[in-house]
Amino acid sequence: MMMEKIVSLSDGENIDELQQYLSSLTDDQLTMVVTNSALKGKDIGAIVKAIFKGSPPSTPKGASRRLLLYQHCIPLCDSGDLQTEVASDILGLLMLETHNLPGPSLAQLASLFVDAIKTGKMGNGKSMELFPTVLTALASTEALSYGKGTKTSSKPHTVLLKHVCFVSRWDPQCVIHLTTMFRDVPLSPEELQFLVEKVLRMFLKLDLQEIPPLVYQLLLLAAKGCKKQVLEGIISYFTEQDLRQKEEQNNGEISDLEVQSVPEDQLRHVEGTAILHIVFAMRLDHELGREFLKSLKGSQGDLCPFSIALLLSVARIPRYEEQVFELLKGAISKDLKNEQLRHGSKFLQDLLPQRCSLAQMILDTVKNSVFGWDHVTQGLVQLGFILMDSFGPKAAPFGKTAAEGAIVTAKTPTQQACRLGGQVLLEGFKMHEPIRVEILEQVLNRLVTKTATPVTHFIELLSDIVVSAPMILLESSSKVTETFDHLSYLPLATVQGLLKAVQPLLKVSMSMKDALILVLRKAMFSSQLDGRKSALTGFLLLLKNFRVLGSLSSSQASQTISSSQVQVDVHSRYNSAANEAFCLEILSSLRRCLGQQADVRLMLYEGFHDVIRRNSQLASSIMQTLLSQLRRYYEPEQDLLPPVKLESCISAQGDQVFLQEPLSHLLSCTVHCLLWYQGMSQPNAGESDNDDDDEGGVQAELQSLLESITRRMIKCELEDFELDKSAEFSVVSSVGVKNSIYAVLVMGVYEVLMEYNFTKANYSKSVFEEVLELFKRYNKMAQILREKSGKGKSSKSPRSLLSIGFVSTLLTALFRDSTQSRDEALTVLRSSGDFLRYSVSVALQKVTQLEDTGHTDGPDGQNTDKTFRHLCDITSVLMWRYTNIPCAVEDAGKEKRCSVSLLCLEGLLRIFSTCLLRYPASVVVFSLDVSVGEDSHGPEKHSVTEKTSFYIRQFQRALFTQLSGVEEDFNSKEAQLLVNILSVLSRQLEPSSQQFGEVITWTVKVCKETSFEDAAFSKGLLSLLFSLHVLYKSPVSLLLELCQDIHSQLGDIDQDVEVEQQSHFAIVNMKTAAPATLLVLSQVGRVLDEVDWLIAKKKGQLVPDKPSDATQAVRQEDPVEKALTLQLGALLTALNELVQTALPPGVCTNTLLGELSRTYTTLTTLVKYYIQLCSGQQGVLPVRLEKLVKLSGSHLTPQCYSFITYVQSGELAGVADDKKKKKEGEAVNSASVKLLRETKAIPNLIYSIEQYEKYLITLSKKSKVNLMQYMKLSTSRDFRINAATLESALQEQDDSQQPEESQEPRKKKRKQ
Repeated sequence: MMMEKIVSLSDGENIDELQQYLSSLTDDQLTMVVTNSALKGKDIGAIVKAIFKGSPPSTPKGASRRLLLYQHCIPLCDSGDLQTEVASDILGLLMLETHNLPGPSLAQLASLFVDAIKTGKMGNGKSMELFPTVLTALASTEALSYGKGTKTSSKPHTVLLKHVCFVSRWDPQCVIHLTTMFRDVPLSPEELQFLVEKVLRMFLKLDLQEIPPLVYQLLLLAAKGCKKQVLEGIISYFTEQDLRQKEEQNNGEISDLEVQSVPEDQLRHVEGTAILHIVFAMRLDHELGREFLKSLKGSQGDLCPFSIALLLSVARIPRYEEQVFELLKGAISKDLKNEQLRHGSKFLQDLLPQRCSLAQMILDTVKNSVFGWDHVTQGLVQLGFILMDSFGPKAAPFGKTAAEGAIVTAKTPTQQACRLGGQVLLEGFKMHEPIRVEILEQVLNRLVTKTATPVTHFIELLSDIVVSAPMILLESSSKVTETFDHLSYLPLATVQGLLKAVQPLLKVSMSMKDALILVLRKAMFSSQLDGRKSALTGFLLLLKNFRVLGSLSSSQASQTISSSQVQVDVHSRYNSAANEAFCLEILSSLRRCLGQQADVRLMLYEGFHDVIRRNSQLASSIMQTLLSQLRRYYEPEQDLLPPVKLESCISAQGDQVFLQEPLSHLLSCTVHCLLWYQGMSQPNAGESDNDDDDEGGVQAELQSLLESITRRMIKCELEDFELDKSAEFSVVSSVGVKNSIYAVLVMGVYEVLMEYNFTKANYSKSVFEEVLELFKRYNKMAQILREKSGKGKSSKSPRSLLSIGFVSTLLTALFRDSTQSRDEALTVLRSSGDFLRYSVSVALQKVTQLEDTGHTDGPDGQNTDKTFRHLCDITSVLMWRYTNIPCAVEDAGKEKRCSVSLLCLEGLLRIFSTCLLRYPASVVVFSLDVSVGEDSHGPEKHSVTEKTSFYIRQFQRALFTQLSGVEEDFNSKEAQLLVNILSVLSRQLEPSSQQFGEVITWTVKVCKETSFEDAAFSKGLLSLLFSLHVLYKSPVSLLLELCQDIHSQLGDIDQDVEVEQQSHFAIVNMKTAAPATLLVLSQVGRVLDEVDWLIAKKKGQLVPDKPSDATQAVRQEDPVEKALTLQLGALLTALNELVQTALPPGVCTNTLLGELSRTYTTLTTLVKYYIQLCSGQQGVLPVRLEKLVKLSGSHLTPQCYSFITYVQSGELAGVADDKKKKKEGEAVNSASVKLLRETKAIPNLIYSIEQYEKYLITLSKKSKVNLMQYMKLSTSRDFRINAATLESALQEQDDSQQPEESQEPRKKKRKQ
């Protein structure tokens, strides 16, 4: 009734009547009318309008009624009982009339809002839309009534604002509403900053689900300013959440169940939504994007998984794409370099705590992206490829690849960055279906287009993708098939890698296999040699992997097919029959290769052995092929010598002679296939009744043929091959080239026959005598070849054709086999020192090839596991031979450098290096498998450290034996090899282990007690000492002692001064002092690198700090500042010794001048850092810095100028001597070279000193500390004023000009 009456009166003309009726109603009645109308959603607008119409603000009653309406409607709208449209209508009407309220009423309304904020009774916060209007209206009034009394202010709303923002506590429920509200309130920059800080502090009090809407509102608020603060606050919040999540995951069960934190998936979804909001804001506000990138660049690349994900999302905005990836690429490279520097120095490890690497954070981001972060995945793909393209292997000069073979460990920061790119793409491929096609396309495109640069890293990635998801790849098989079309145009290495990578797919996709065969057949007729080689590679791969029914699946033949998903043999019965026809067809294609170039034939012979082992049913066919090929070059007449037709093996075009048939490789392939086949058929001899007679016939014919060749080759003299001492071996003439080819073929044939006969001999004495005869002829040929080729570049012996498996067997038999029944036969071979040396040198050659390329020639050369087993066996034998028969015992009459023990030692060094490079994951197995002998004591199970330590002790004992004798018996080469081995092995010890400490103690002891005057040995020993010491503690104390020893040995630059005799390290003597100086200076450079890096790190931390923080840091004396000041102090003391030393002119003096110049540059950088620290405030300089400046000014700088005088006078004296000894032209040339070197080093040093003094003056002014009191006026510039000469000239009034470079008079100097 009341509702209708109010509406009808309002519609009428008589306002007075409406006013009277409203006055007659009590407050409760009026609020009841409004509530009922609002709840029904009926006529509420009309009611509110009527109340406003009947309540003129000019009258006290009208004003109080209006206030009542506001006070009632605000909580009503917040209650959530009203429909959204109704509440919006009410608030809209209230907003329109707010400016008509008097000041006190507005103040009361504002108080109502403030109380609601304090208590958190804001309901759904709908009424907050009205608060900015109230505040704006309040700002236009002149008086503010709030609480008790009245305050006057030119801007009264500011007081209230401050109360809302800063005094009152916000209930967490109000935060989003308040942030939304403040967007419409005019704020000063200070007010905005306080507000943003308050909102960011509230983040931790909110539920996770409320964070994204708050982030959205904050970003809208950031349009007013404080962009950097808002972004940094959001990132730091999520970083903290990530850390907490990680800690709980690491602790696992340990974490308290009561403190149950946020589930990971919920956190990731919230982060993803927040990232979307931020990126959307950046698209609209480019200033926000610029501020974000600027902030990250300024924070020295201090990234976290959230900021990385954000960066990758921002990269989707075209204008930021390039900047983002440059920033990430630079940050990754810098982080990896920093980690490498820190890892190599105990000083830095102690000073700076271990932190999560950026690479790990990026991989975490990839892992997190699985939670629906589609906006991040595209950026991850781009980042992965950018890293692989930028940091992948580069082409070496002349088109060669930088390093052959896949190096298992990524050691340099560049290799690690490339490896990271591959990991990002692989993990992305596994997790996200939408990006799989793009990743595969881009990898295959790079394989096809990057023909000039190595693509091993992309091949590895493709291989990993095939292994991880072969069935997924089949969906994109058309992409792989398209790549096959380019095979004949790609480099051979790329083809081999690509086919090996996709090989598991060929076993499950017939269409892919058919497409490949078609391409290979075409390539077989390619005009390009590489195209034909590629075809051959592909066919051999197919033969190895498509097994014919009945083939032996021997353990030795089974290389694991990459994926468990493909392990199922899809080629079952009917397929095996098809495979046989398919394989025989391929074999007929391959026979065509036997008429092609030597390179193609060579590949075929090397591939046949692997094929026969993997596909034994093809043995008959392959051996028949080899036999028919061998017959072409075999002389059937038994009485004729030689038994092989060498003329048929070469061809000529004009004057050019080249190899046509690699006969020795053909013979090697035949022998290995025959030996394998015989070995496999022996266990099944009883079942061989059904075998074809053909196979037995081929086998028997091959055996008799090999026996005939052996018998006749023993009878042959070199003259039979026209290769005696009178033959020409010049590489210039065609006859010389022909003879060289013949010689290599003959030596290869002898080697193959040695391996065949040794294997077949069954330890028969007569056969071993034949083997020795074969070797004698081989050796004779090798000697002639060495003599004839002279000292030229081709003096290297040709690569041995012995297989690594045979070398392992041979060495074991020669050195370790103590079986009584075999002793007589083995004595035949053991009695020949040349044969023993040859056996070990071949092992050394094989290991070197393995280290360089990752594989060896011959059977099993490509099989990593087998090669590793052979390597372990060879190591065991060489270790036993060296430790049981030292150099001193054997071959007393021979030259020391030729001894078997020395070769063993060299082999061990190469093997240890190779294992660390190629088999780092197997080092554990290696160290446990290589048994030194039966006397290995201790429990069965050893850790790697203990086992390595055992080997180290063996070599230490050997070196100690060397050093214990007299210097005349000292074998320098052996000692150097021992030191190098110790250096390699000690890298395997954990620097914190007791064994590592023992090695350092031993090395220091040897350096202190050994006084042999052998420069190369002392250099190696000191290098070992430094490399160990730097992982133990800072080497500055060591440097000082060595500098004192060098000074003591070489004497002072002032001949009148007697240097105190001190000898910390006996290894430093007159002969070894100069090399020791260069080593010391290289360590000085390393220490300066670390100090420079620390100063740069401290400077980077200065940028974001406030001045007050910086002052506090200085007063507390930062541990990093203290450490680097102490390092520099110790370094200056050491250099002070060295700069007074009479070093030999040349490389030593120039290197010292360069390091002095660097030292002053580093001091200048430190001074600049303190200038920055003191800027704009009363900075207190640490006492240590003052001491450092005093040390540099009073001790080092004057000595530097004396050293410059010494260097220049020494150089001039050297030139004078040259003029006496050499022709005048040569002397002038020598003088000019020296002068050029000198002019670079000396002015650079003087400039560095002056720059240092210049910035010291600036620091003195800033800090109010007179640092220049320690500096003395220098006398060296571009010219030198010789005070004594000038004085005498003035006294004599002589007009003649004194020589500019006259000698300065000596001054007595006192030693401290």
